Amino acid sequence: MLTVYKFALTYKWYIFVALFFMSIELAVELAQPYLISKVIDDGIVAGDINTVWFYLMVMFLISMAAFFSGVINSFFSSHIANAFSYDLRTALFRRIQYFTLTTLSKFPTSSLITRMTQDVLQTEMLLYMSLRIVLRAPLMVVGSLIMSFVVNPTLGFYLSFLTPVLLLFLIIVSAKGGKIFLRVQKRLDKINRFIQQNLEGVRLIKANDRGLFETKKFQEVAGRLRDDTVYALRLMESIMPVLLLIINGSLLVVIWMASDLLQSDTVQVGEVVAVINYGLRMQGGFSMFAFIIMAFSRSKASSERMEEVLKSPVSINRKDGTLKEDRAGTVRFENVSFRYPGASRYILKDVTFDVAADEKFVIMGGTGSGKSTLLSLIPKMYDVKEGKIYVNGKSLEEWEEDDLRQTIGYVPQSAVLFSGSIYENLLWGNLEAEESEVLTSTEKAQIHSSIEAFDHRYETRVGQRGVTLSGGQKQRLSIARALVRKPSILILDDSTSALDIRTESALWEALKDENATRIIVTQKVITAKSADRVLLLDGGEVSAIGTHDELMASSGLYRSIAESQMEGGHLDD
Repeated sequence: MLTVYKFALTYKWYIFVALFFMSIELAVELAQPYLISKVIDDGIVAGDINTVWFYLMVMFLISMAAFFSGVINSFFSSHIANAFSYDLRTALFRRIQYFTLTTLSKFPTSSLITRMTQDVLQTEMLLYMSLRIVLRAPLMVVGSLIMSFVVNPTLGFYLSFLTPVLLLFLIIVSAKGGKIFLRVQKRLDKINRFIQQNLEGVRLIKANDRGLFETKKFQEVAGRLRDDTVYALRLMESIMPVLLLIINGSLLVVIWMASDLLQSDTVQVGEVVAVINYGLRMQGGFSMFAFIIMAFSRSKASSERMEEVLKSPVSINRKDGTLKEDRAGTVRFENVSFRYPGASRYILKDVTFDVAADEKFVIMGGTGSGKSTLLSLIPKMYDVKEGKIYVNGKSLEEWEEDDLRQTIGYVPQSAVLFSGSIYENLLWGNLEAEESEVLTSTEKAQIHSSIEAFDHRYETRVGQRGVTLSGGQKQRLSIARALVRKPSILILDDSTSALDIRTESALWEALKDENATRIIVTQKVITAKSADRVLLLDGGEVSAIGTHDELMASSGLYRSIAESQMEGGHLDD
């Protein structure tokens, strides 16, 4: 929890102010029973009306001070809690931005969403309630015990007789509650993941009329969350009867013993009233313990989950000084073998090749041959443990990752667009790009005329994940967004699969003048024909490399791929 709550230390002076005014409230509440005893013993019993009025006036004034202290405390507590949650949520989001794909794969998307929303809320609530109630309740219990001894040590002893039993009970319940609420938060992760997957696949679900089936699955997942939550809440609710039983038992002992002491004149009426008042305040403090334990248990579980994110490794690699760069746009693989973390099977095996500057370099191969994995290694999405990769003459270990990725325009296999206008999506590639640069990129990507045909042109809203656009339009917008970056290396991971032959040919023709190395994964031999060289992967290994004509003559695998795409004995061109 320390890792998470250290974000509150930024506001330590505000915390000091909030606790100061909380202490005033607490002091007033502890002083009142003592003052009441003075009213009774020194005023009413002694028949001194002036003393009665004096203490009543003192009680009124300190009550007003407690009232205004409570208002000020609430103001500062709210400010601290909200600022803390903002800082914590921002830190979590920033950390995730620098996760490697290896680290990111350990956390389901739904879990990260829960951690940045629900878990942050739990810790925010505990911080706020700590400054208002959570600290005040145990202090009230301890202060009441101390003041009962000040008023009358004998009665104070009887009041505190069963306190150790209470403390032991609370410690046991608190430890058990932490484990239960951690399980509840994990159940919440699962239900969020189910909802996310269901909404993403809503078209498929409707097309296959599987709504009832999905509803039954949801009921099972939600039912497990319900059962764990009910169990946790029942445990917390069981605290209250036990607390009331023990504290009321202590009060009965005090009253019973006080009756004997009053008869022997060893205690005054006001002292009995004061100790009983302190007992009732202890009861009020203990009644808050069920809520406190529940809030603490939830916050502890949430803090552990957020701490896991904050302590996970990130991929920032910074080195001092500058290194001499080779010709811009070059890529070289030297004996690279790669397997995903935790996997035993190698996706790439002893891969060696080089890509020259401004070259159109095509990568082909069957499904699962390692094409997309190979591309993901260039911008250092994963760390290579075996072999070396060089970009512009520098090994990936020598690159600062932000600099490396600034030189690369990456278009993934599945086009990803964000909610907003078309222009905002294009500008996402380079926030400082001029309008003319954006328009030039869309023209090269063969999407400008399509955008102009929309009612709102570049201000057209694309919807979440680009649902309002066709597959080909999304792919071309993704390519235009990458071109806005003006990269020296343009990586296209099967990013033209939805384009017709004519549009794709126009795209490659437009990119000839782009002054960028183009590394392209494709299944189309027609695309490979226009490439400078083609790399053929088979089972993660380099099967062949060369021009289209060279591979047609030397590679049986490549020739079989080409023949499968022929119509009437000729490639479909």
